[in-house]
Amino acid sequence: MRKKVVRKFKDLILLFVFNRLSAKLFLRPLLFLHSLSYSFSGRYAGILNNGVHPKHSITKYKEWFADNIHEDWVVLDVGSNKGIMTFFLSQHAKFVYGIEIVPKLVELAKAHRSKKNIEYICADVTSFDFSELQEVDCVTLSNVLEHIKNRVQFLDYIKNNIRWRDNKRILIRVPMIDRDWISVYKKNIGMEYRLDHTHFIEYTFEDFQDELNNAGIEIISYEIKFGEIYAVCGTSS
Repeated sequence: MRKKVVRKFKDLILLFVFNRLSAKLFLRPLLFLHSLSYSFSGRYAGILNNGVHPKHSITKYKEWFADNIHEDWVVLDVGSNKGIMTFFLSQHAKFVYGIEIVPKLVELAKAHRSKKNIEYICADVTSFDFSELQEVDCVTLSNVLEHIKNRVQFLDYIKNNIRWRDNKRILIRVPMIDRDWISVYKKNIGMEYRLDHTHFIEYTFEDFQDELNNAGIEIISYEIKFGEIYAVCGTSS
């Protein structure tokens, strides 16, 4: 008897909580809290991890880039930020340029992550004159492309203006909108869905492929990890 009463009580609660009116009242606030939770979780996890976001060790994105370059290559790391990946790649390449548009970040990189085979450059890569640099084997774009508004124009620019050696590799990592259903649903109902409000796009694979095709860049191989596309690309022109 007691079990039946408890079951009916639970059923009444569920009926009260999960109905059309409740959905209209609570869905958007819950989806907002979902985004807020993602942001706060990353920040708090970084604080407890001595200031380093745990995604670095979990996703191993730096290792993927390093695995796809050669020790005799000259690498151009676009969007080098504080130099974390630039410094990491310098252990696997002959020479690495780190190019970053924010002066303060370049200063931090130079102060804390300098080496003989690294040169940090403060410049806008979308209009930079590459003629003074060494010939480059590989360009790395780790969570950079989504921050650029005119991406096809940018890809075409680096493809045609960098002084390439024979390899002409472009290594790209970008976030996917279809990393889960919630992000797609948020976009469909007009809510903020991006992982970062400065993103101009979060990709489906088809979107990514179309942009590269329009820039005359070929996807040689790719994999999808942690809701991101990791692509080894090349150009023959």
